[in-house]
Amino acid sequence: MINKLLIANRGEIACRIIKTAKALGIKTVAVYSDADCNALFTEQADEAYYIGGSEPSESYLKLDNIIEIAKISSADAIHPGYGFLSENAELPALCDANNIIFIGPPASAMHAMGSKSEAKNIMLKAGVPLVPGYHGEDQSLQMLKDEALKVGFPQLIKASLGGGGKGMRIVRQKEEIEHAILAAQREALSSFGNEKLLIEKYIEQPRHIEVQIFCDTQGNGVYLYDRDCSVQRRHQKIIEEAPAPDLSDETRRLMGETALNCAKAINYEGAGTVEFLLDKNQNFYFMEMNTRLQVEHPVSEMITGQDLVEWQIKVANGDPLPLKQADIPCIGHAFESRIYAENPDKDFLPATGKLLHYRLPQESECVRIDSGVRENDEISVFYDPMIAKLITWGENRTAAAQTMYRALSELHIAGLYTNCDFLKSVISHPEFINKQVTTEFIENHKVDLFNKPSPDTTSLLTAAALYIHSIVTDSTHKHTQVTDLSSPWNHTDFWQLNGTQATTFTLTESDITHTFNLRSSANNRYLISYNNEQYQVNFSVEHNTISTLINGIKIKTNFFINNKLIKLFKVYSSYDFEIPTISHESDDTQTEGSLLAPLHGKIVSLEVEPGTKVNKGDSLIIIEAMKMEHTIFAPYTGTVKEYYCAQNEIVDADQQLIEFIAEEQQG
Repeated sequence: MINKLLIANRGEIACRIIKTAKALGIKTVAVYSDADCNALFTEQADEAYYIGGSEPSESYLKLDNIIEIAKISSADAIHPGYGFLSENAELPALCDANNIIFIGPPASAMHAMGSKSEAKNIMLKAGVPLVPGYHGEDQSLQMLKDEALKVGFPQLIKASLGGGGKGMRIVRQKEEIEHAILAAQREALSSFGNEKLLIEKYIEQPRHIEVQIFCDTQGNGVYLYDRDCSVQRRHQKIIEEAPAPDLSDETRRLMGETALNCAKAINYEGAGTVEFLLDKNQNFYFMEMNTRLQVEHPVSEMITGQDLVEWQIKVANGDPLPLKQADIPCIGHAFESRIYAENPDKDFLPATGKLLHYRLPQESECVRIDSGVRENDEISVFYDPMIAKLITWGENRTAAAQTMYRALSELHIAGLYTNCDFLKSVISHPEFINKQVTTEFIENHKVDLFNKPSPDTTSLLTAAALYIHSIVTDSTHKHTQVTDLSSPWNHTDFWQLNGTQATTFTLTESDITHTFNLRSSANNRYLISYNNEQYQVNFSVEHNTISTLINGIKIKTNFFINNKLIKLFKVYSSYDFEIPTISHESDDTQTEGSLLAPLHGKIVSLEVEPGTKVNKGDSLIIIEAMKMEHTIFAPYTGTVKEYYCAQNEIVDADQQLIEFIAEEQQG
C-alpha cells in the first residue's frame, strides 16, 4: 500500500501529482535543484529534499540520488512524471531492487519501447503498420548518410530515445543531411544521454493522433479514446484536443485496438500512449509508444471524467482497472493549450526571465489550469519553458474552442515573451475551426498566424493615459515603485498638470513610435492629439484595470505597468509599449558587424576558427537553451574576426558573441 510518494520531477507535473496524492491521503516528497529551491512544488509537497545543481544531469537525472532520498524519506513509491527519467528503464529496475513501488510500467516494457528503433522491430512482428525508414544499430555517420539517401526526401531524422521534439530534424535535400545528423545527435545526447538516431520517410501533411491506453497487473487493458496533437512547432505539441475530430467510428476503434495490441506485445502495465501518423485517407502508421503519462493527459481526463494519476497509483498498488472498456464515457470535447515562455515572432525562441505579472482565468467545470509557477517566479534556462497548461471543455468542439479563446484572453502574463497571442490566432483560425489541421498547420498558415493586428487608436490612447497616470501619481508622491533616476517618471518638471502648456511624448510598440501631444485641464480631463486628431480623455485606474472615457466612449482594459513597460491585455491581442527613457552619451551602442546571442543559453560549439572566411548562411555558433539547439549563421559573406565567447560558456540574450567583417568592408 502506498502511503508516501516521492515525485522524481519538478514544476507543473510535480504539482499535478501532489494534487491527486493529497486527495487520496498520500504524503508526498519532492526533490529540488538549486534553480528550484523556492519553487511552488517544494511548498506544496509534505517534504522536500535538495538533490543537486541546476543542470538536470546534476539533479533530476541522478538515479542514485533519487533512490537514496526515497530511502531516507521512507517513501513507498516513486512517480517519475514526464520527461527526465520517466522513460529510463534503469529507474524501475532500481526501484525493484530496493523494494520501492515504481508508478509506471515494468523495466522490460519500458526498455522495449525506450528505443524507437527496437519498438519498430517489435511492432513489425506484431503486424502494426510502420512508416518506411532506417532504425538499425550501425550509427556511423557514413551509414546514416547512406541510409538517409535511400529513404529519400522529405525525411525525418530523430533521436531514437526520448521525445518532446528534441533531437529531431526535417531534411528536404542532400546538402542538409550531415548537418542535421550531427545536430540531432548532440541534442539527443544532451537530453537523453544517448545519441542514437533513426530515419523515417516524412509523410507530408499528416495528422498526429495518439491513443491513451491503460493496463493493470491482472492482464486487463483499455483505451481512453484518442487525442489529436497535430498543431506543433519545432516538432513539439502546443495545442491538443480530445477526441480527435473527424475520425470515423471504424478508424477510432481500429486505432484503439491496435494501441492495446502494442501494449500486450510487451506485457505493459500502467498508463501509456501509442502515437500514430494518420494520412488523408485515414491510414495510420505506428510512430512510437510513450511509456509514461503524457503532458496532454488532461484532455483525456476532461472527456472521460477520470483522474489518470489516480488510475496510475491504483494500478501500481495492484488494483484492477477502475472501469472496463464499455463503461468508459466520451463526453463532449476538450482542448489543451501549452503556455510557453517563448517568442513566436523569432522562430519560437525560448524566453527566460521573471513572471512580473501572472493573472489566470477563473477555473470552473469548463476551465482548468495546470501550472507550477507563481507571480515573480523565474523561468530559467535549465528546463523546459512551459509556464502552464490551459485546458477547456465544451459540449462540442466549437464550444470548447470558444471557451479556450475566452480563457486565453483572460490569461495575463508580463515580464517575458509568451505564445498566448499566437495560440489565440491558432484557435480562432478558420481552417482550425473547420478541423483542417495537420502537423504542417503552422507552416501552411504562417502569414495569417503571425499577422498580429496593430493597436487601434483606442488602445494607443489608453496606453497614453496610463503613461500620464504614472507621471501624475509620481508627481504627487503616490507612485513608490520607481527607483531608477534615469526614468522619465522621475523627471516631471516639464509637466504642467493644471495648466495649459502642451507637452509631447512618445510610446513605442513593435518598433513603431507613436507621438502624442497633451494638454491637461481640471478634474483629470486631458486633451490628447494623435495623428492630427484631438481626443478628450478621462480615466480612472483601479488595481490592474483602467477605465477610459474617450470622446464619450467608455472602455475597460486590463494592464501591467512598470518603469520600462506598459502592457495592455485586449481580448484579441496584447500590446507592449516601451516607455520613453532618457538617453545618455555613455550608453553602449551596437558595434557594426557584431552578432548577438538570440537568447540566454550555453555555447555548444564555435564552428569556425577566427580569421576564417565564410559564405552567407554558414554555421558560426551553436547555442543551446532548454535542451534545444539554435544555430547562428553568417548574415553575409565575410570573415570571422574574433569571438567574445567560449565553448560551454553561459551567455545572456543580446550579448555580443562575435565580430564579423563583411566582404565589402575588407581590403
